[in-house]
Amino acid sequence: MTSTLETSTRTPAQVTLDQRGHWIHHWQPDDPTFWNSVGKKVALKNLCFSIFAEHIGFSVWLLWSIVVVQMTANADGTAAASGFALSTTQALWLVAVPSGVGAFLRLPYTFAVPVFGGRNWTVISALLLLVPCLGLAWAVSNPDIPFGLLLLVAATAGFGGGNFASSMANISFFYPEKEKGWALGLNAAGGNIGVAVAQKIIPYVVAIGAGVTLSYAGLFYVPLAVAAAVMAFLFMNNLSEAKADVKPVWESLRHKDTWIMSLLYIGTFGSFIGYSAAFPSLLKAVFDRGDIALTWAFLGAGIGSIARPLGGKLSDVIGGARITAVSFVMLAAGAATALWSVKAVNLPVFFMAFMFLFVATGIGNGSTYRMISKIFRVKGEDAGGTPEIMTNMRRQAAGALGIISSVGAFGGFIVPLAYAWSKSNFGNIEPALWFYVFFFLGLLVVTWAFYIRPGTRMAQAGV
Repeated sequence: MTSTLETSTRTPAQVTLDQRGHWIHHWQPDDPTFWNSVGKKVALKNLCFSIFAEHIGFSVWLLWSIVVVQMTANADGTAAASGFALSTTQALWLVAVPSGVGAFLRLPYTFAVPVFGGRNWTVISALLLLVPCLGLAWAVSNPDIPFGLLLLVAATAGFGGGNFASSMANISFFYPEKEKGWALGLNAAGGNIGVAVAQKIIPYVVAIGAGVTLSYAGLFYVPLAVAAAVMAFLFMNNLSEAKADVKPVWESLRHKDTWIMSLLYIGTFGSFIGYSAAFPSLLKAVFDRGDIALTWAFLGAGIGSIARPLGGKLSDVIGGARITAVSFVMLAAGAATALWSVKAVNLPVFFMAFMFLFVATGIGNGSTYRMISKIFRVKGEDAGGTPEIMTNMRRQAAGALGIISSVGAFGGFIVPLAYAWSKSNFGNIEPALWFYVFFFLGLLVVTWAFYIRPGTRMAQAGV
């Protein structure tokens, strides 16, 4: 059974909806009449359910970041209330590995949208979250479990990290160019804030009843993952424009901008997910304040998530490259302040420095993603700007979004391990913070050289 929705224009824009398969054909978001009469409502519906599914994915992805705080040994070496006595290095490995696995999975998840359809893959990816949820519930119930097996179970949380790539690639097809920054920013922020929600509520969830029951952390998200899958199945759509071969994804690899933006995204999103994963453990390791980690660490991920759509919105008005440059200046300043606070053993300044870092990562996340779609639009216009060329470039941009999100997410793997290496070899995290200061300044130079420097094509186009 099919139905057709039409808008009354000189050349009617049509949406053909296959009610059984939830497939939409002839999607034309850049046609103002189509968008205002039909497209906006359908796109918003898909965006809302995409946000919910991605939110649960992010929450599961970073579950271990707050669980390990209650598995790390006390300052005197005694076991925590959970019965575990992990070292700081072991704790940071448990939060780093899920980030690395999630980053790797973002590549196949990007290909999944054109292969299966955005709605179909949202259902599948939500159901896959049951694996890390049930695995965590089992693993943390046995304090004698070998660390290698514990690490393997934690790795499955990476399923939640893969969701981001497919979600962003899918939503990018639904919105017109002029609204992509805001829409992608909202989609990403809704997912990102899942980190903050998990870090806030899980300490209370595991404390339900007598003592600390860490298995509740995994069990809590089981019905939510099922709910995300059911709602995606009932209410989301697949776009035939996105149901194409994977050739455009491979073609996006040929552009140097895909790799430059991947590097920039390591600095923005990689920092966000890495800091989100490591911050609770750092509060306990550096200042021995596990109580603050369990009570207030969630603020960082929350602030960073809220700032993300702001970065996209500012980029729509001012230009993504300029906002990205500002974010790198902020990141360098925040890392320098955090470095000072560690030297001075000043917990309040350390905490505020990280809050500032989270704001900067959020703004930079929104602006870098806005740059990607604009870059590929400029490339399409330079190649002739025909409808066929622009459609192909939109598909390449969707592929590039997934690739860039994958490479960038590896920052979430590197950041905790950099802190672990620094703490193990130098007894403090100062060398890691020095590295970040210079790294962010280097990314500032890259942004200026390729996208802001007068005379460059992308600067002329206001990327």
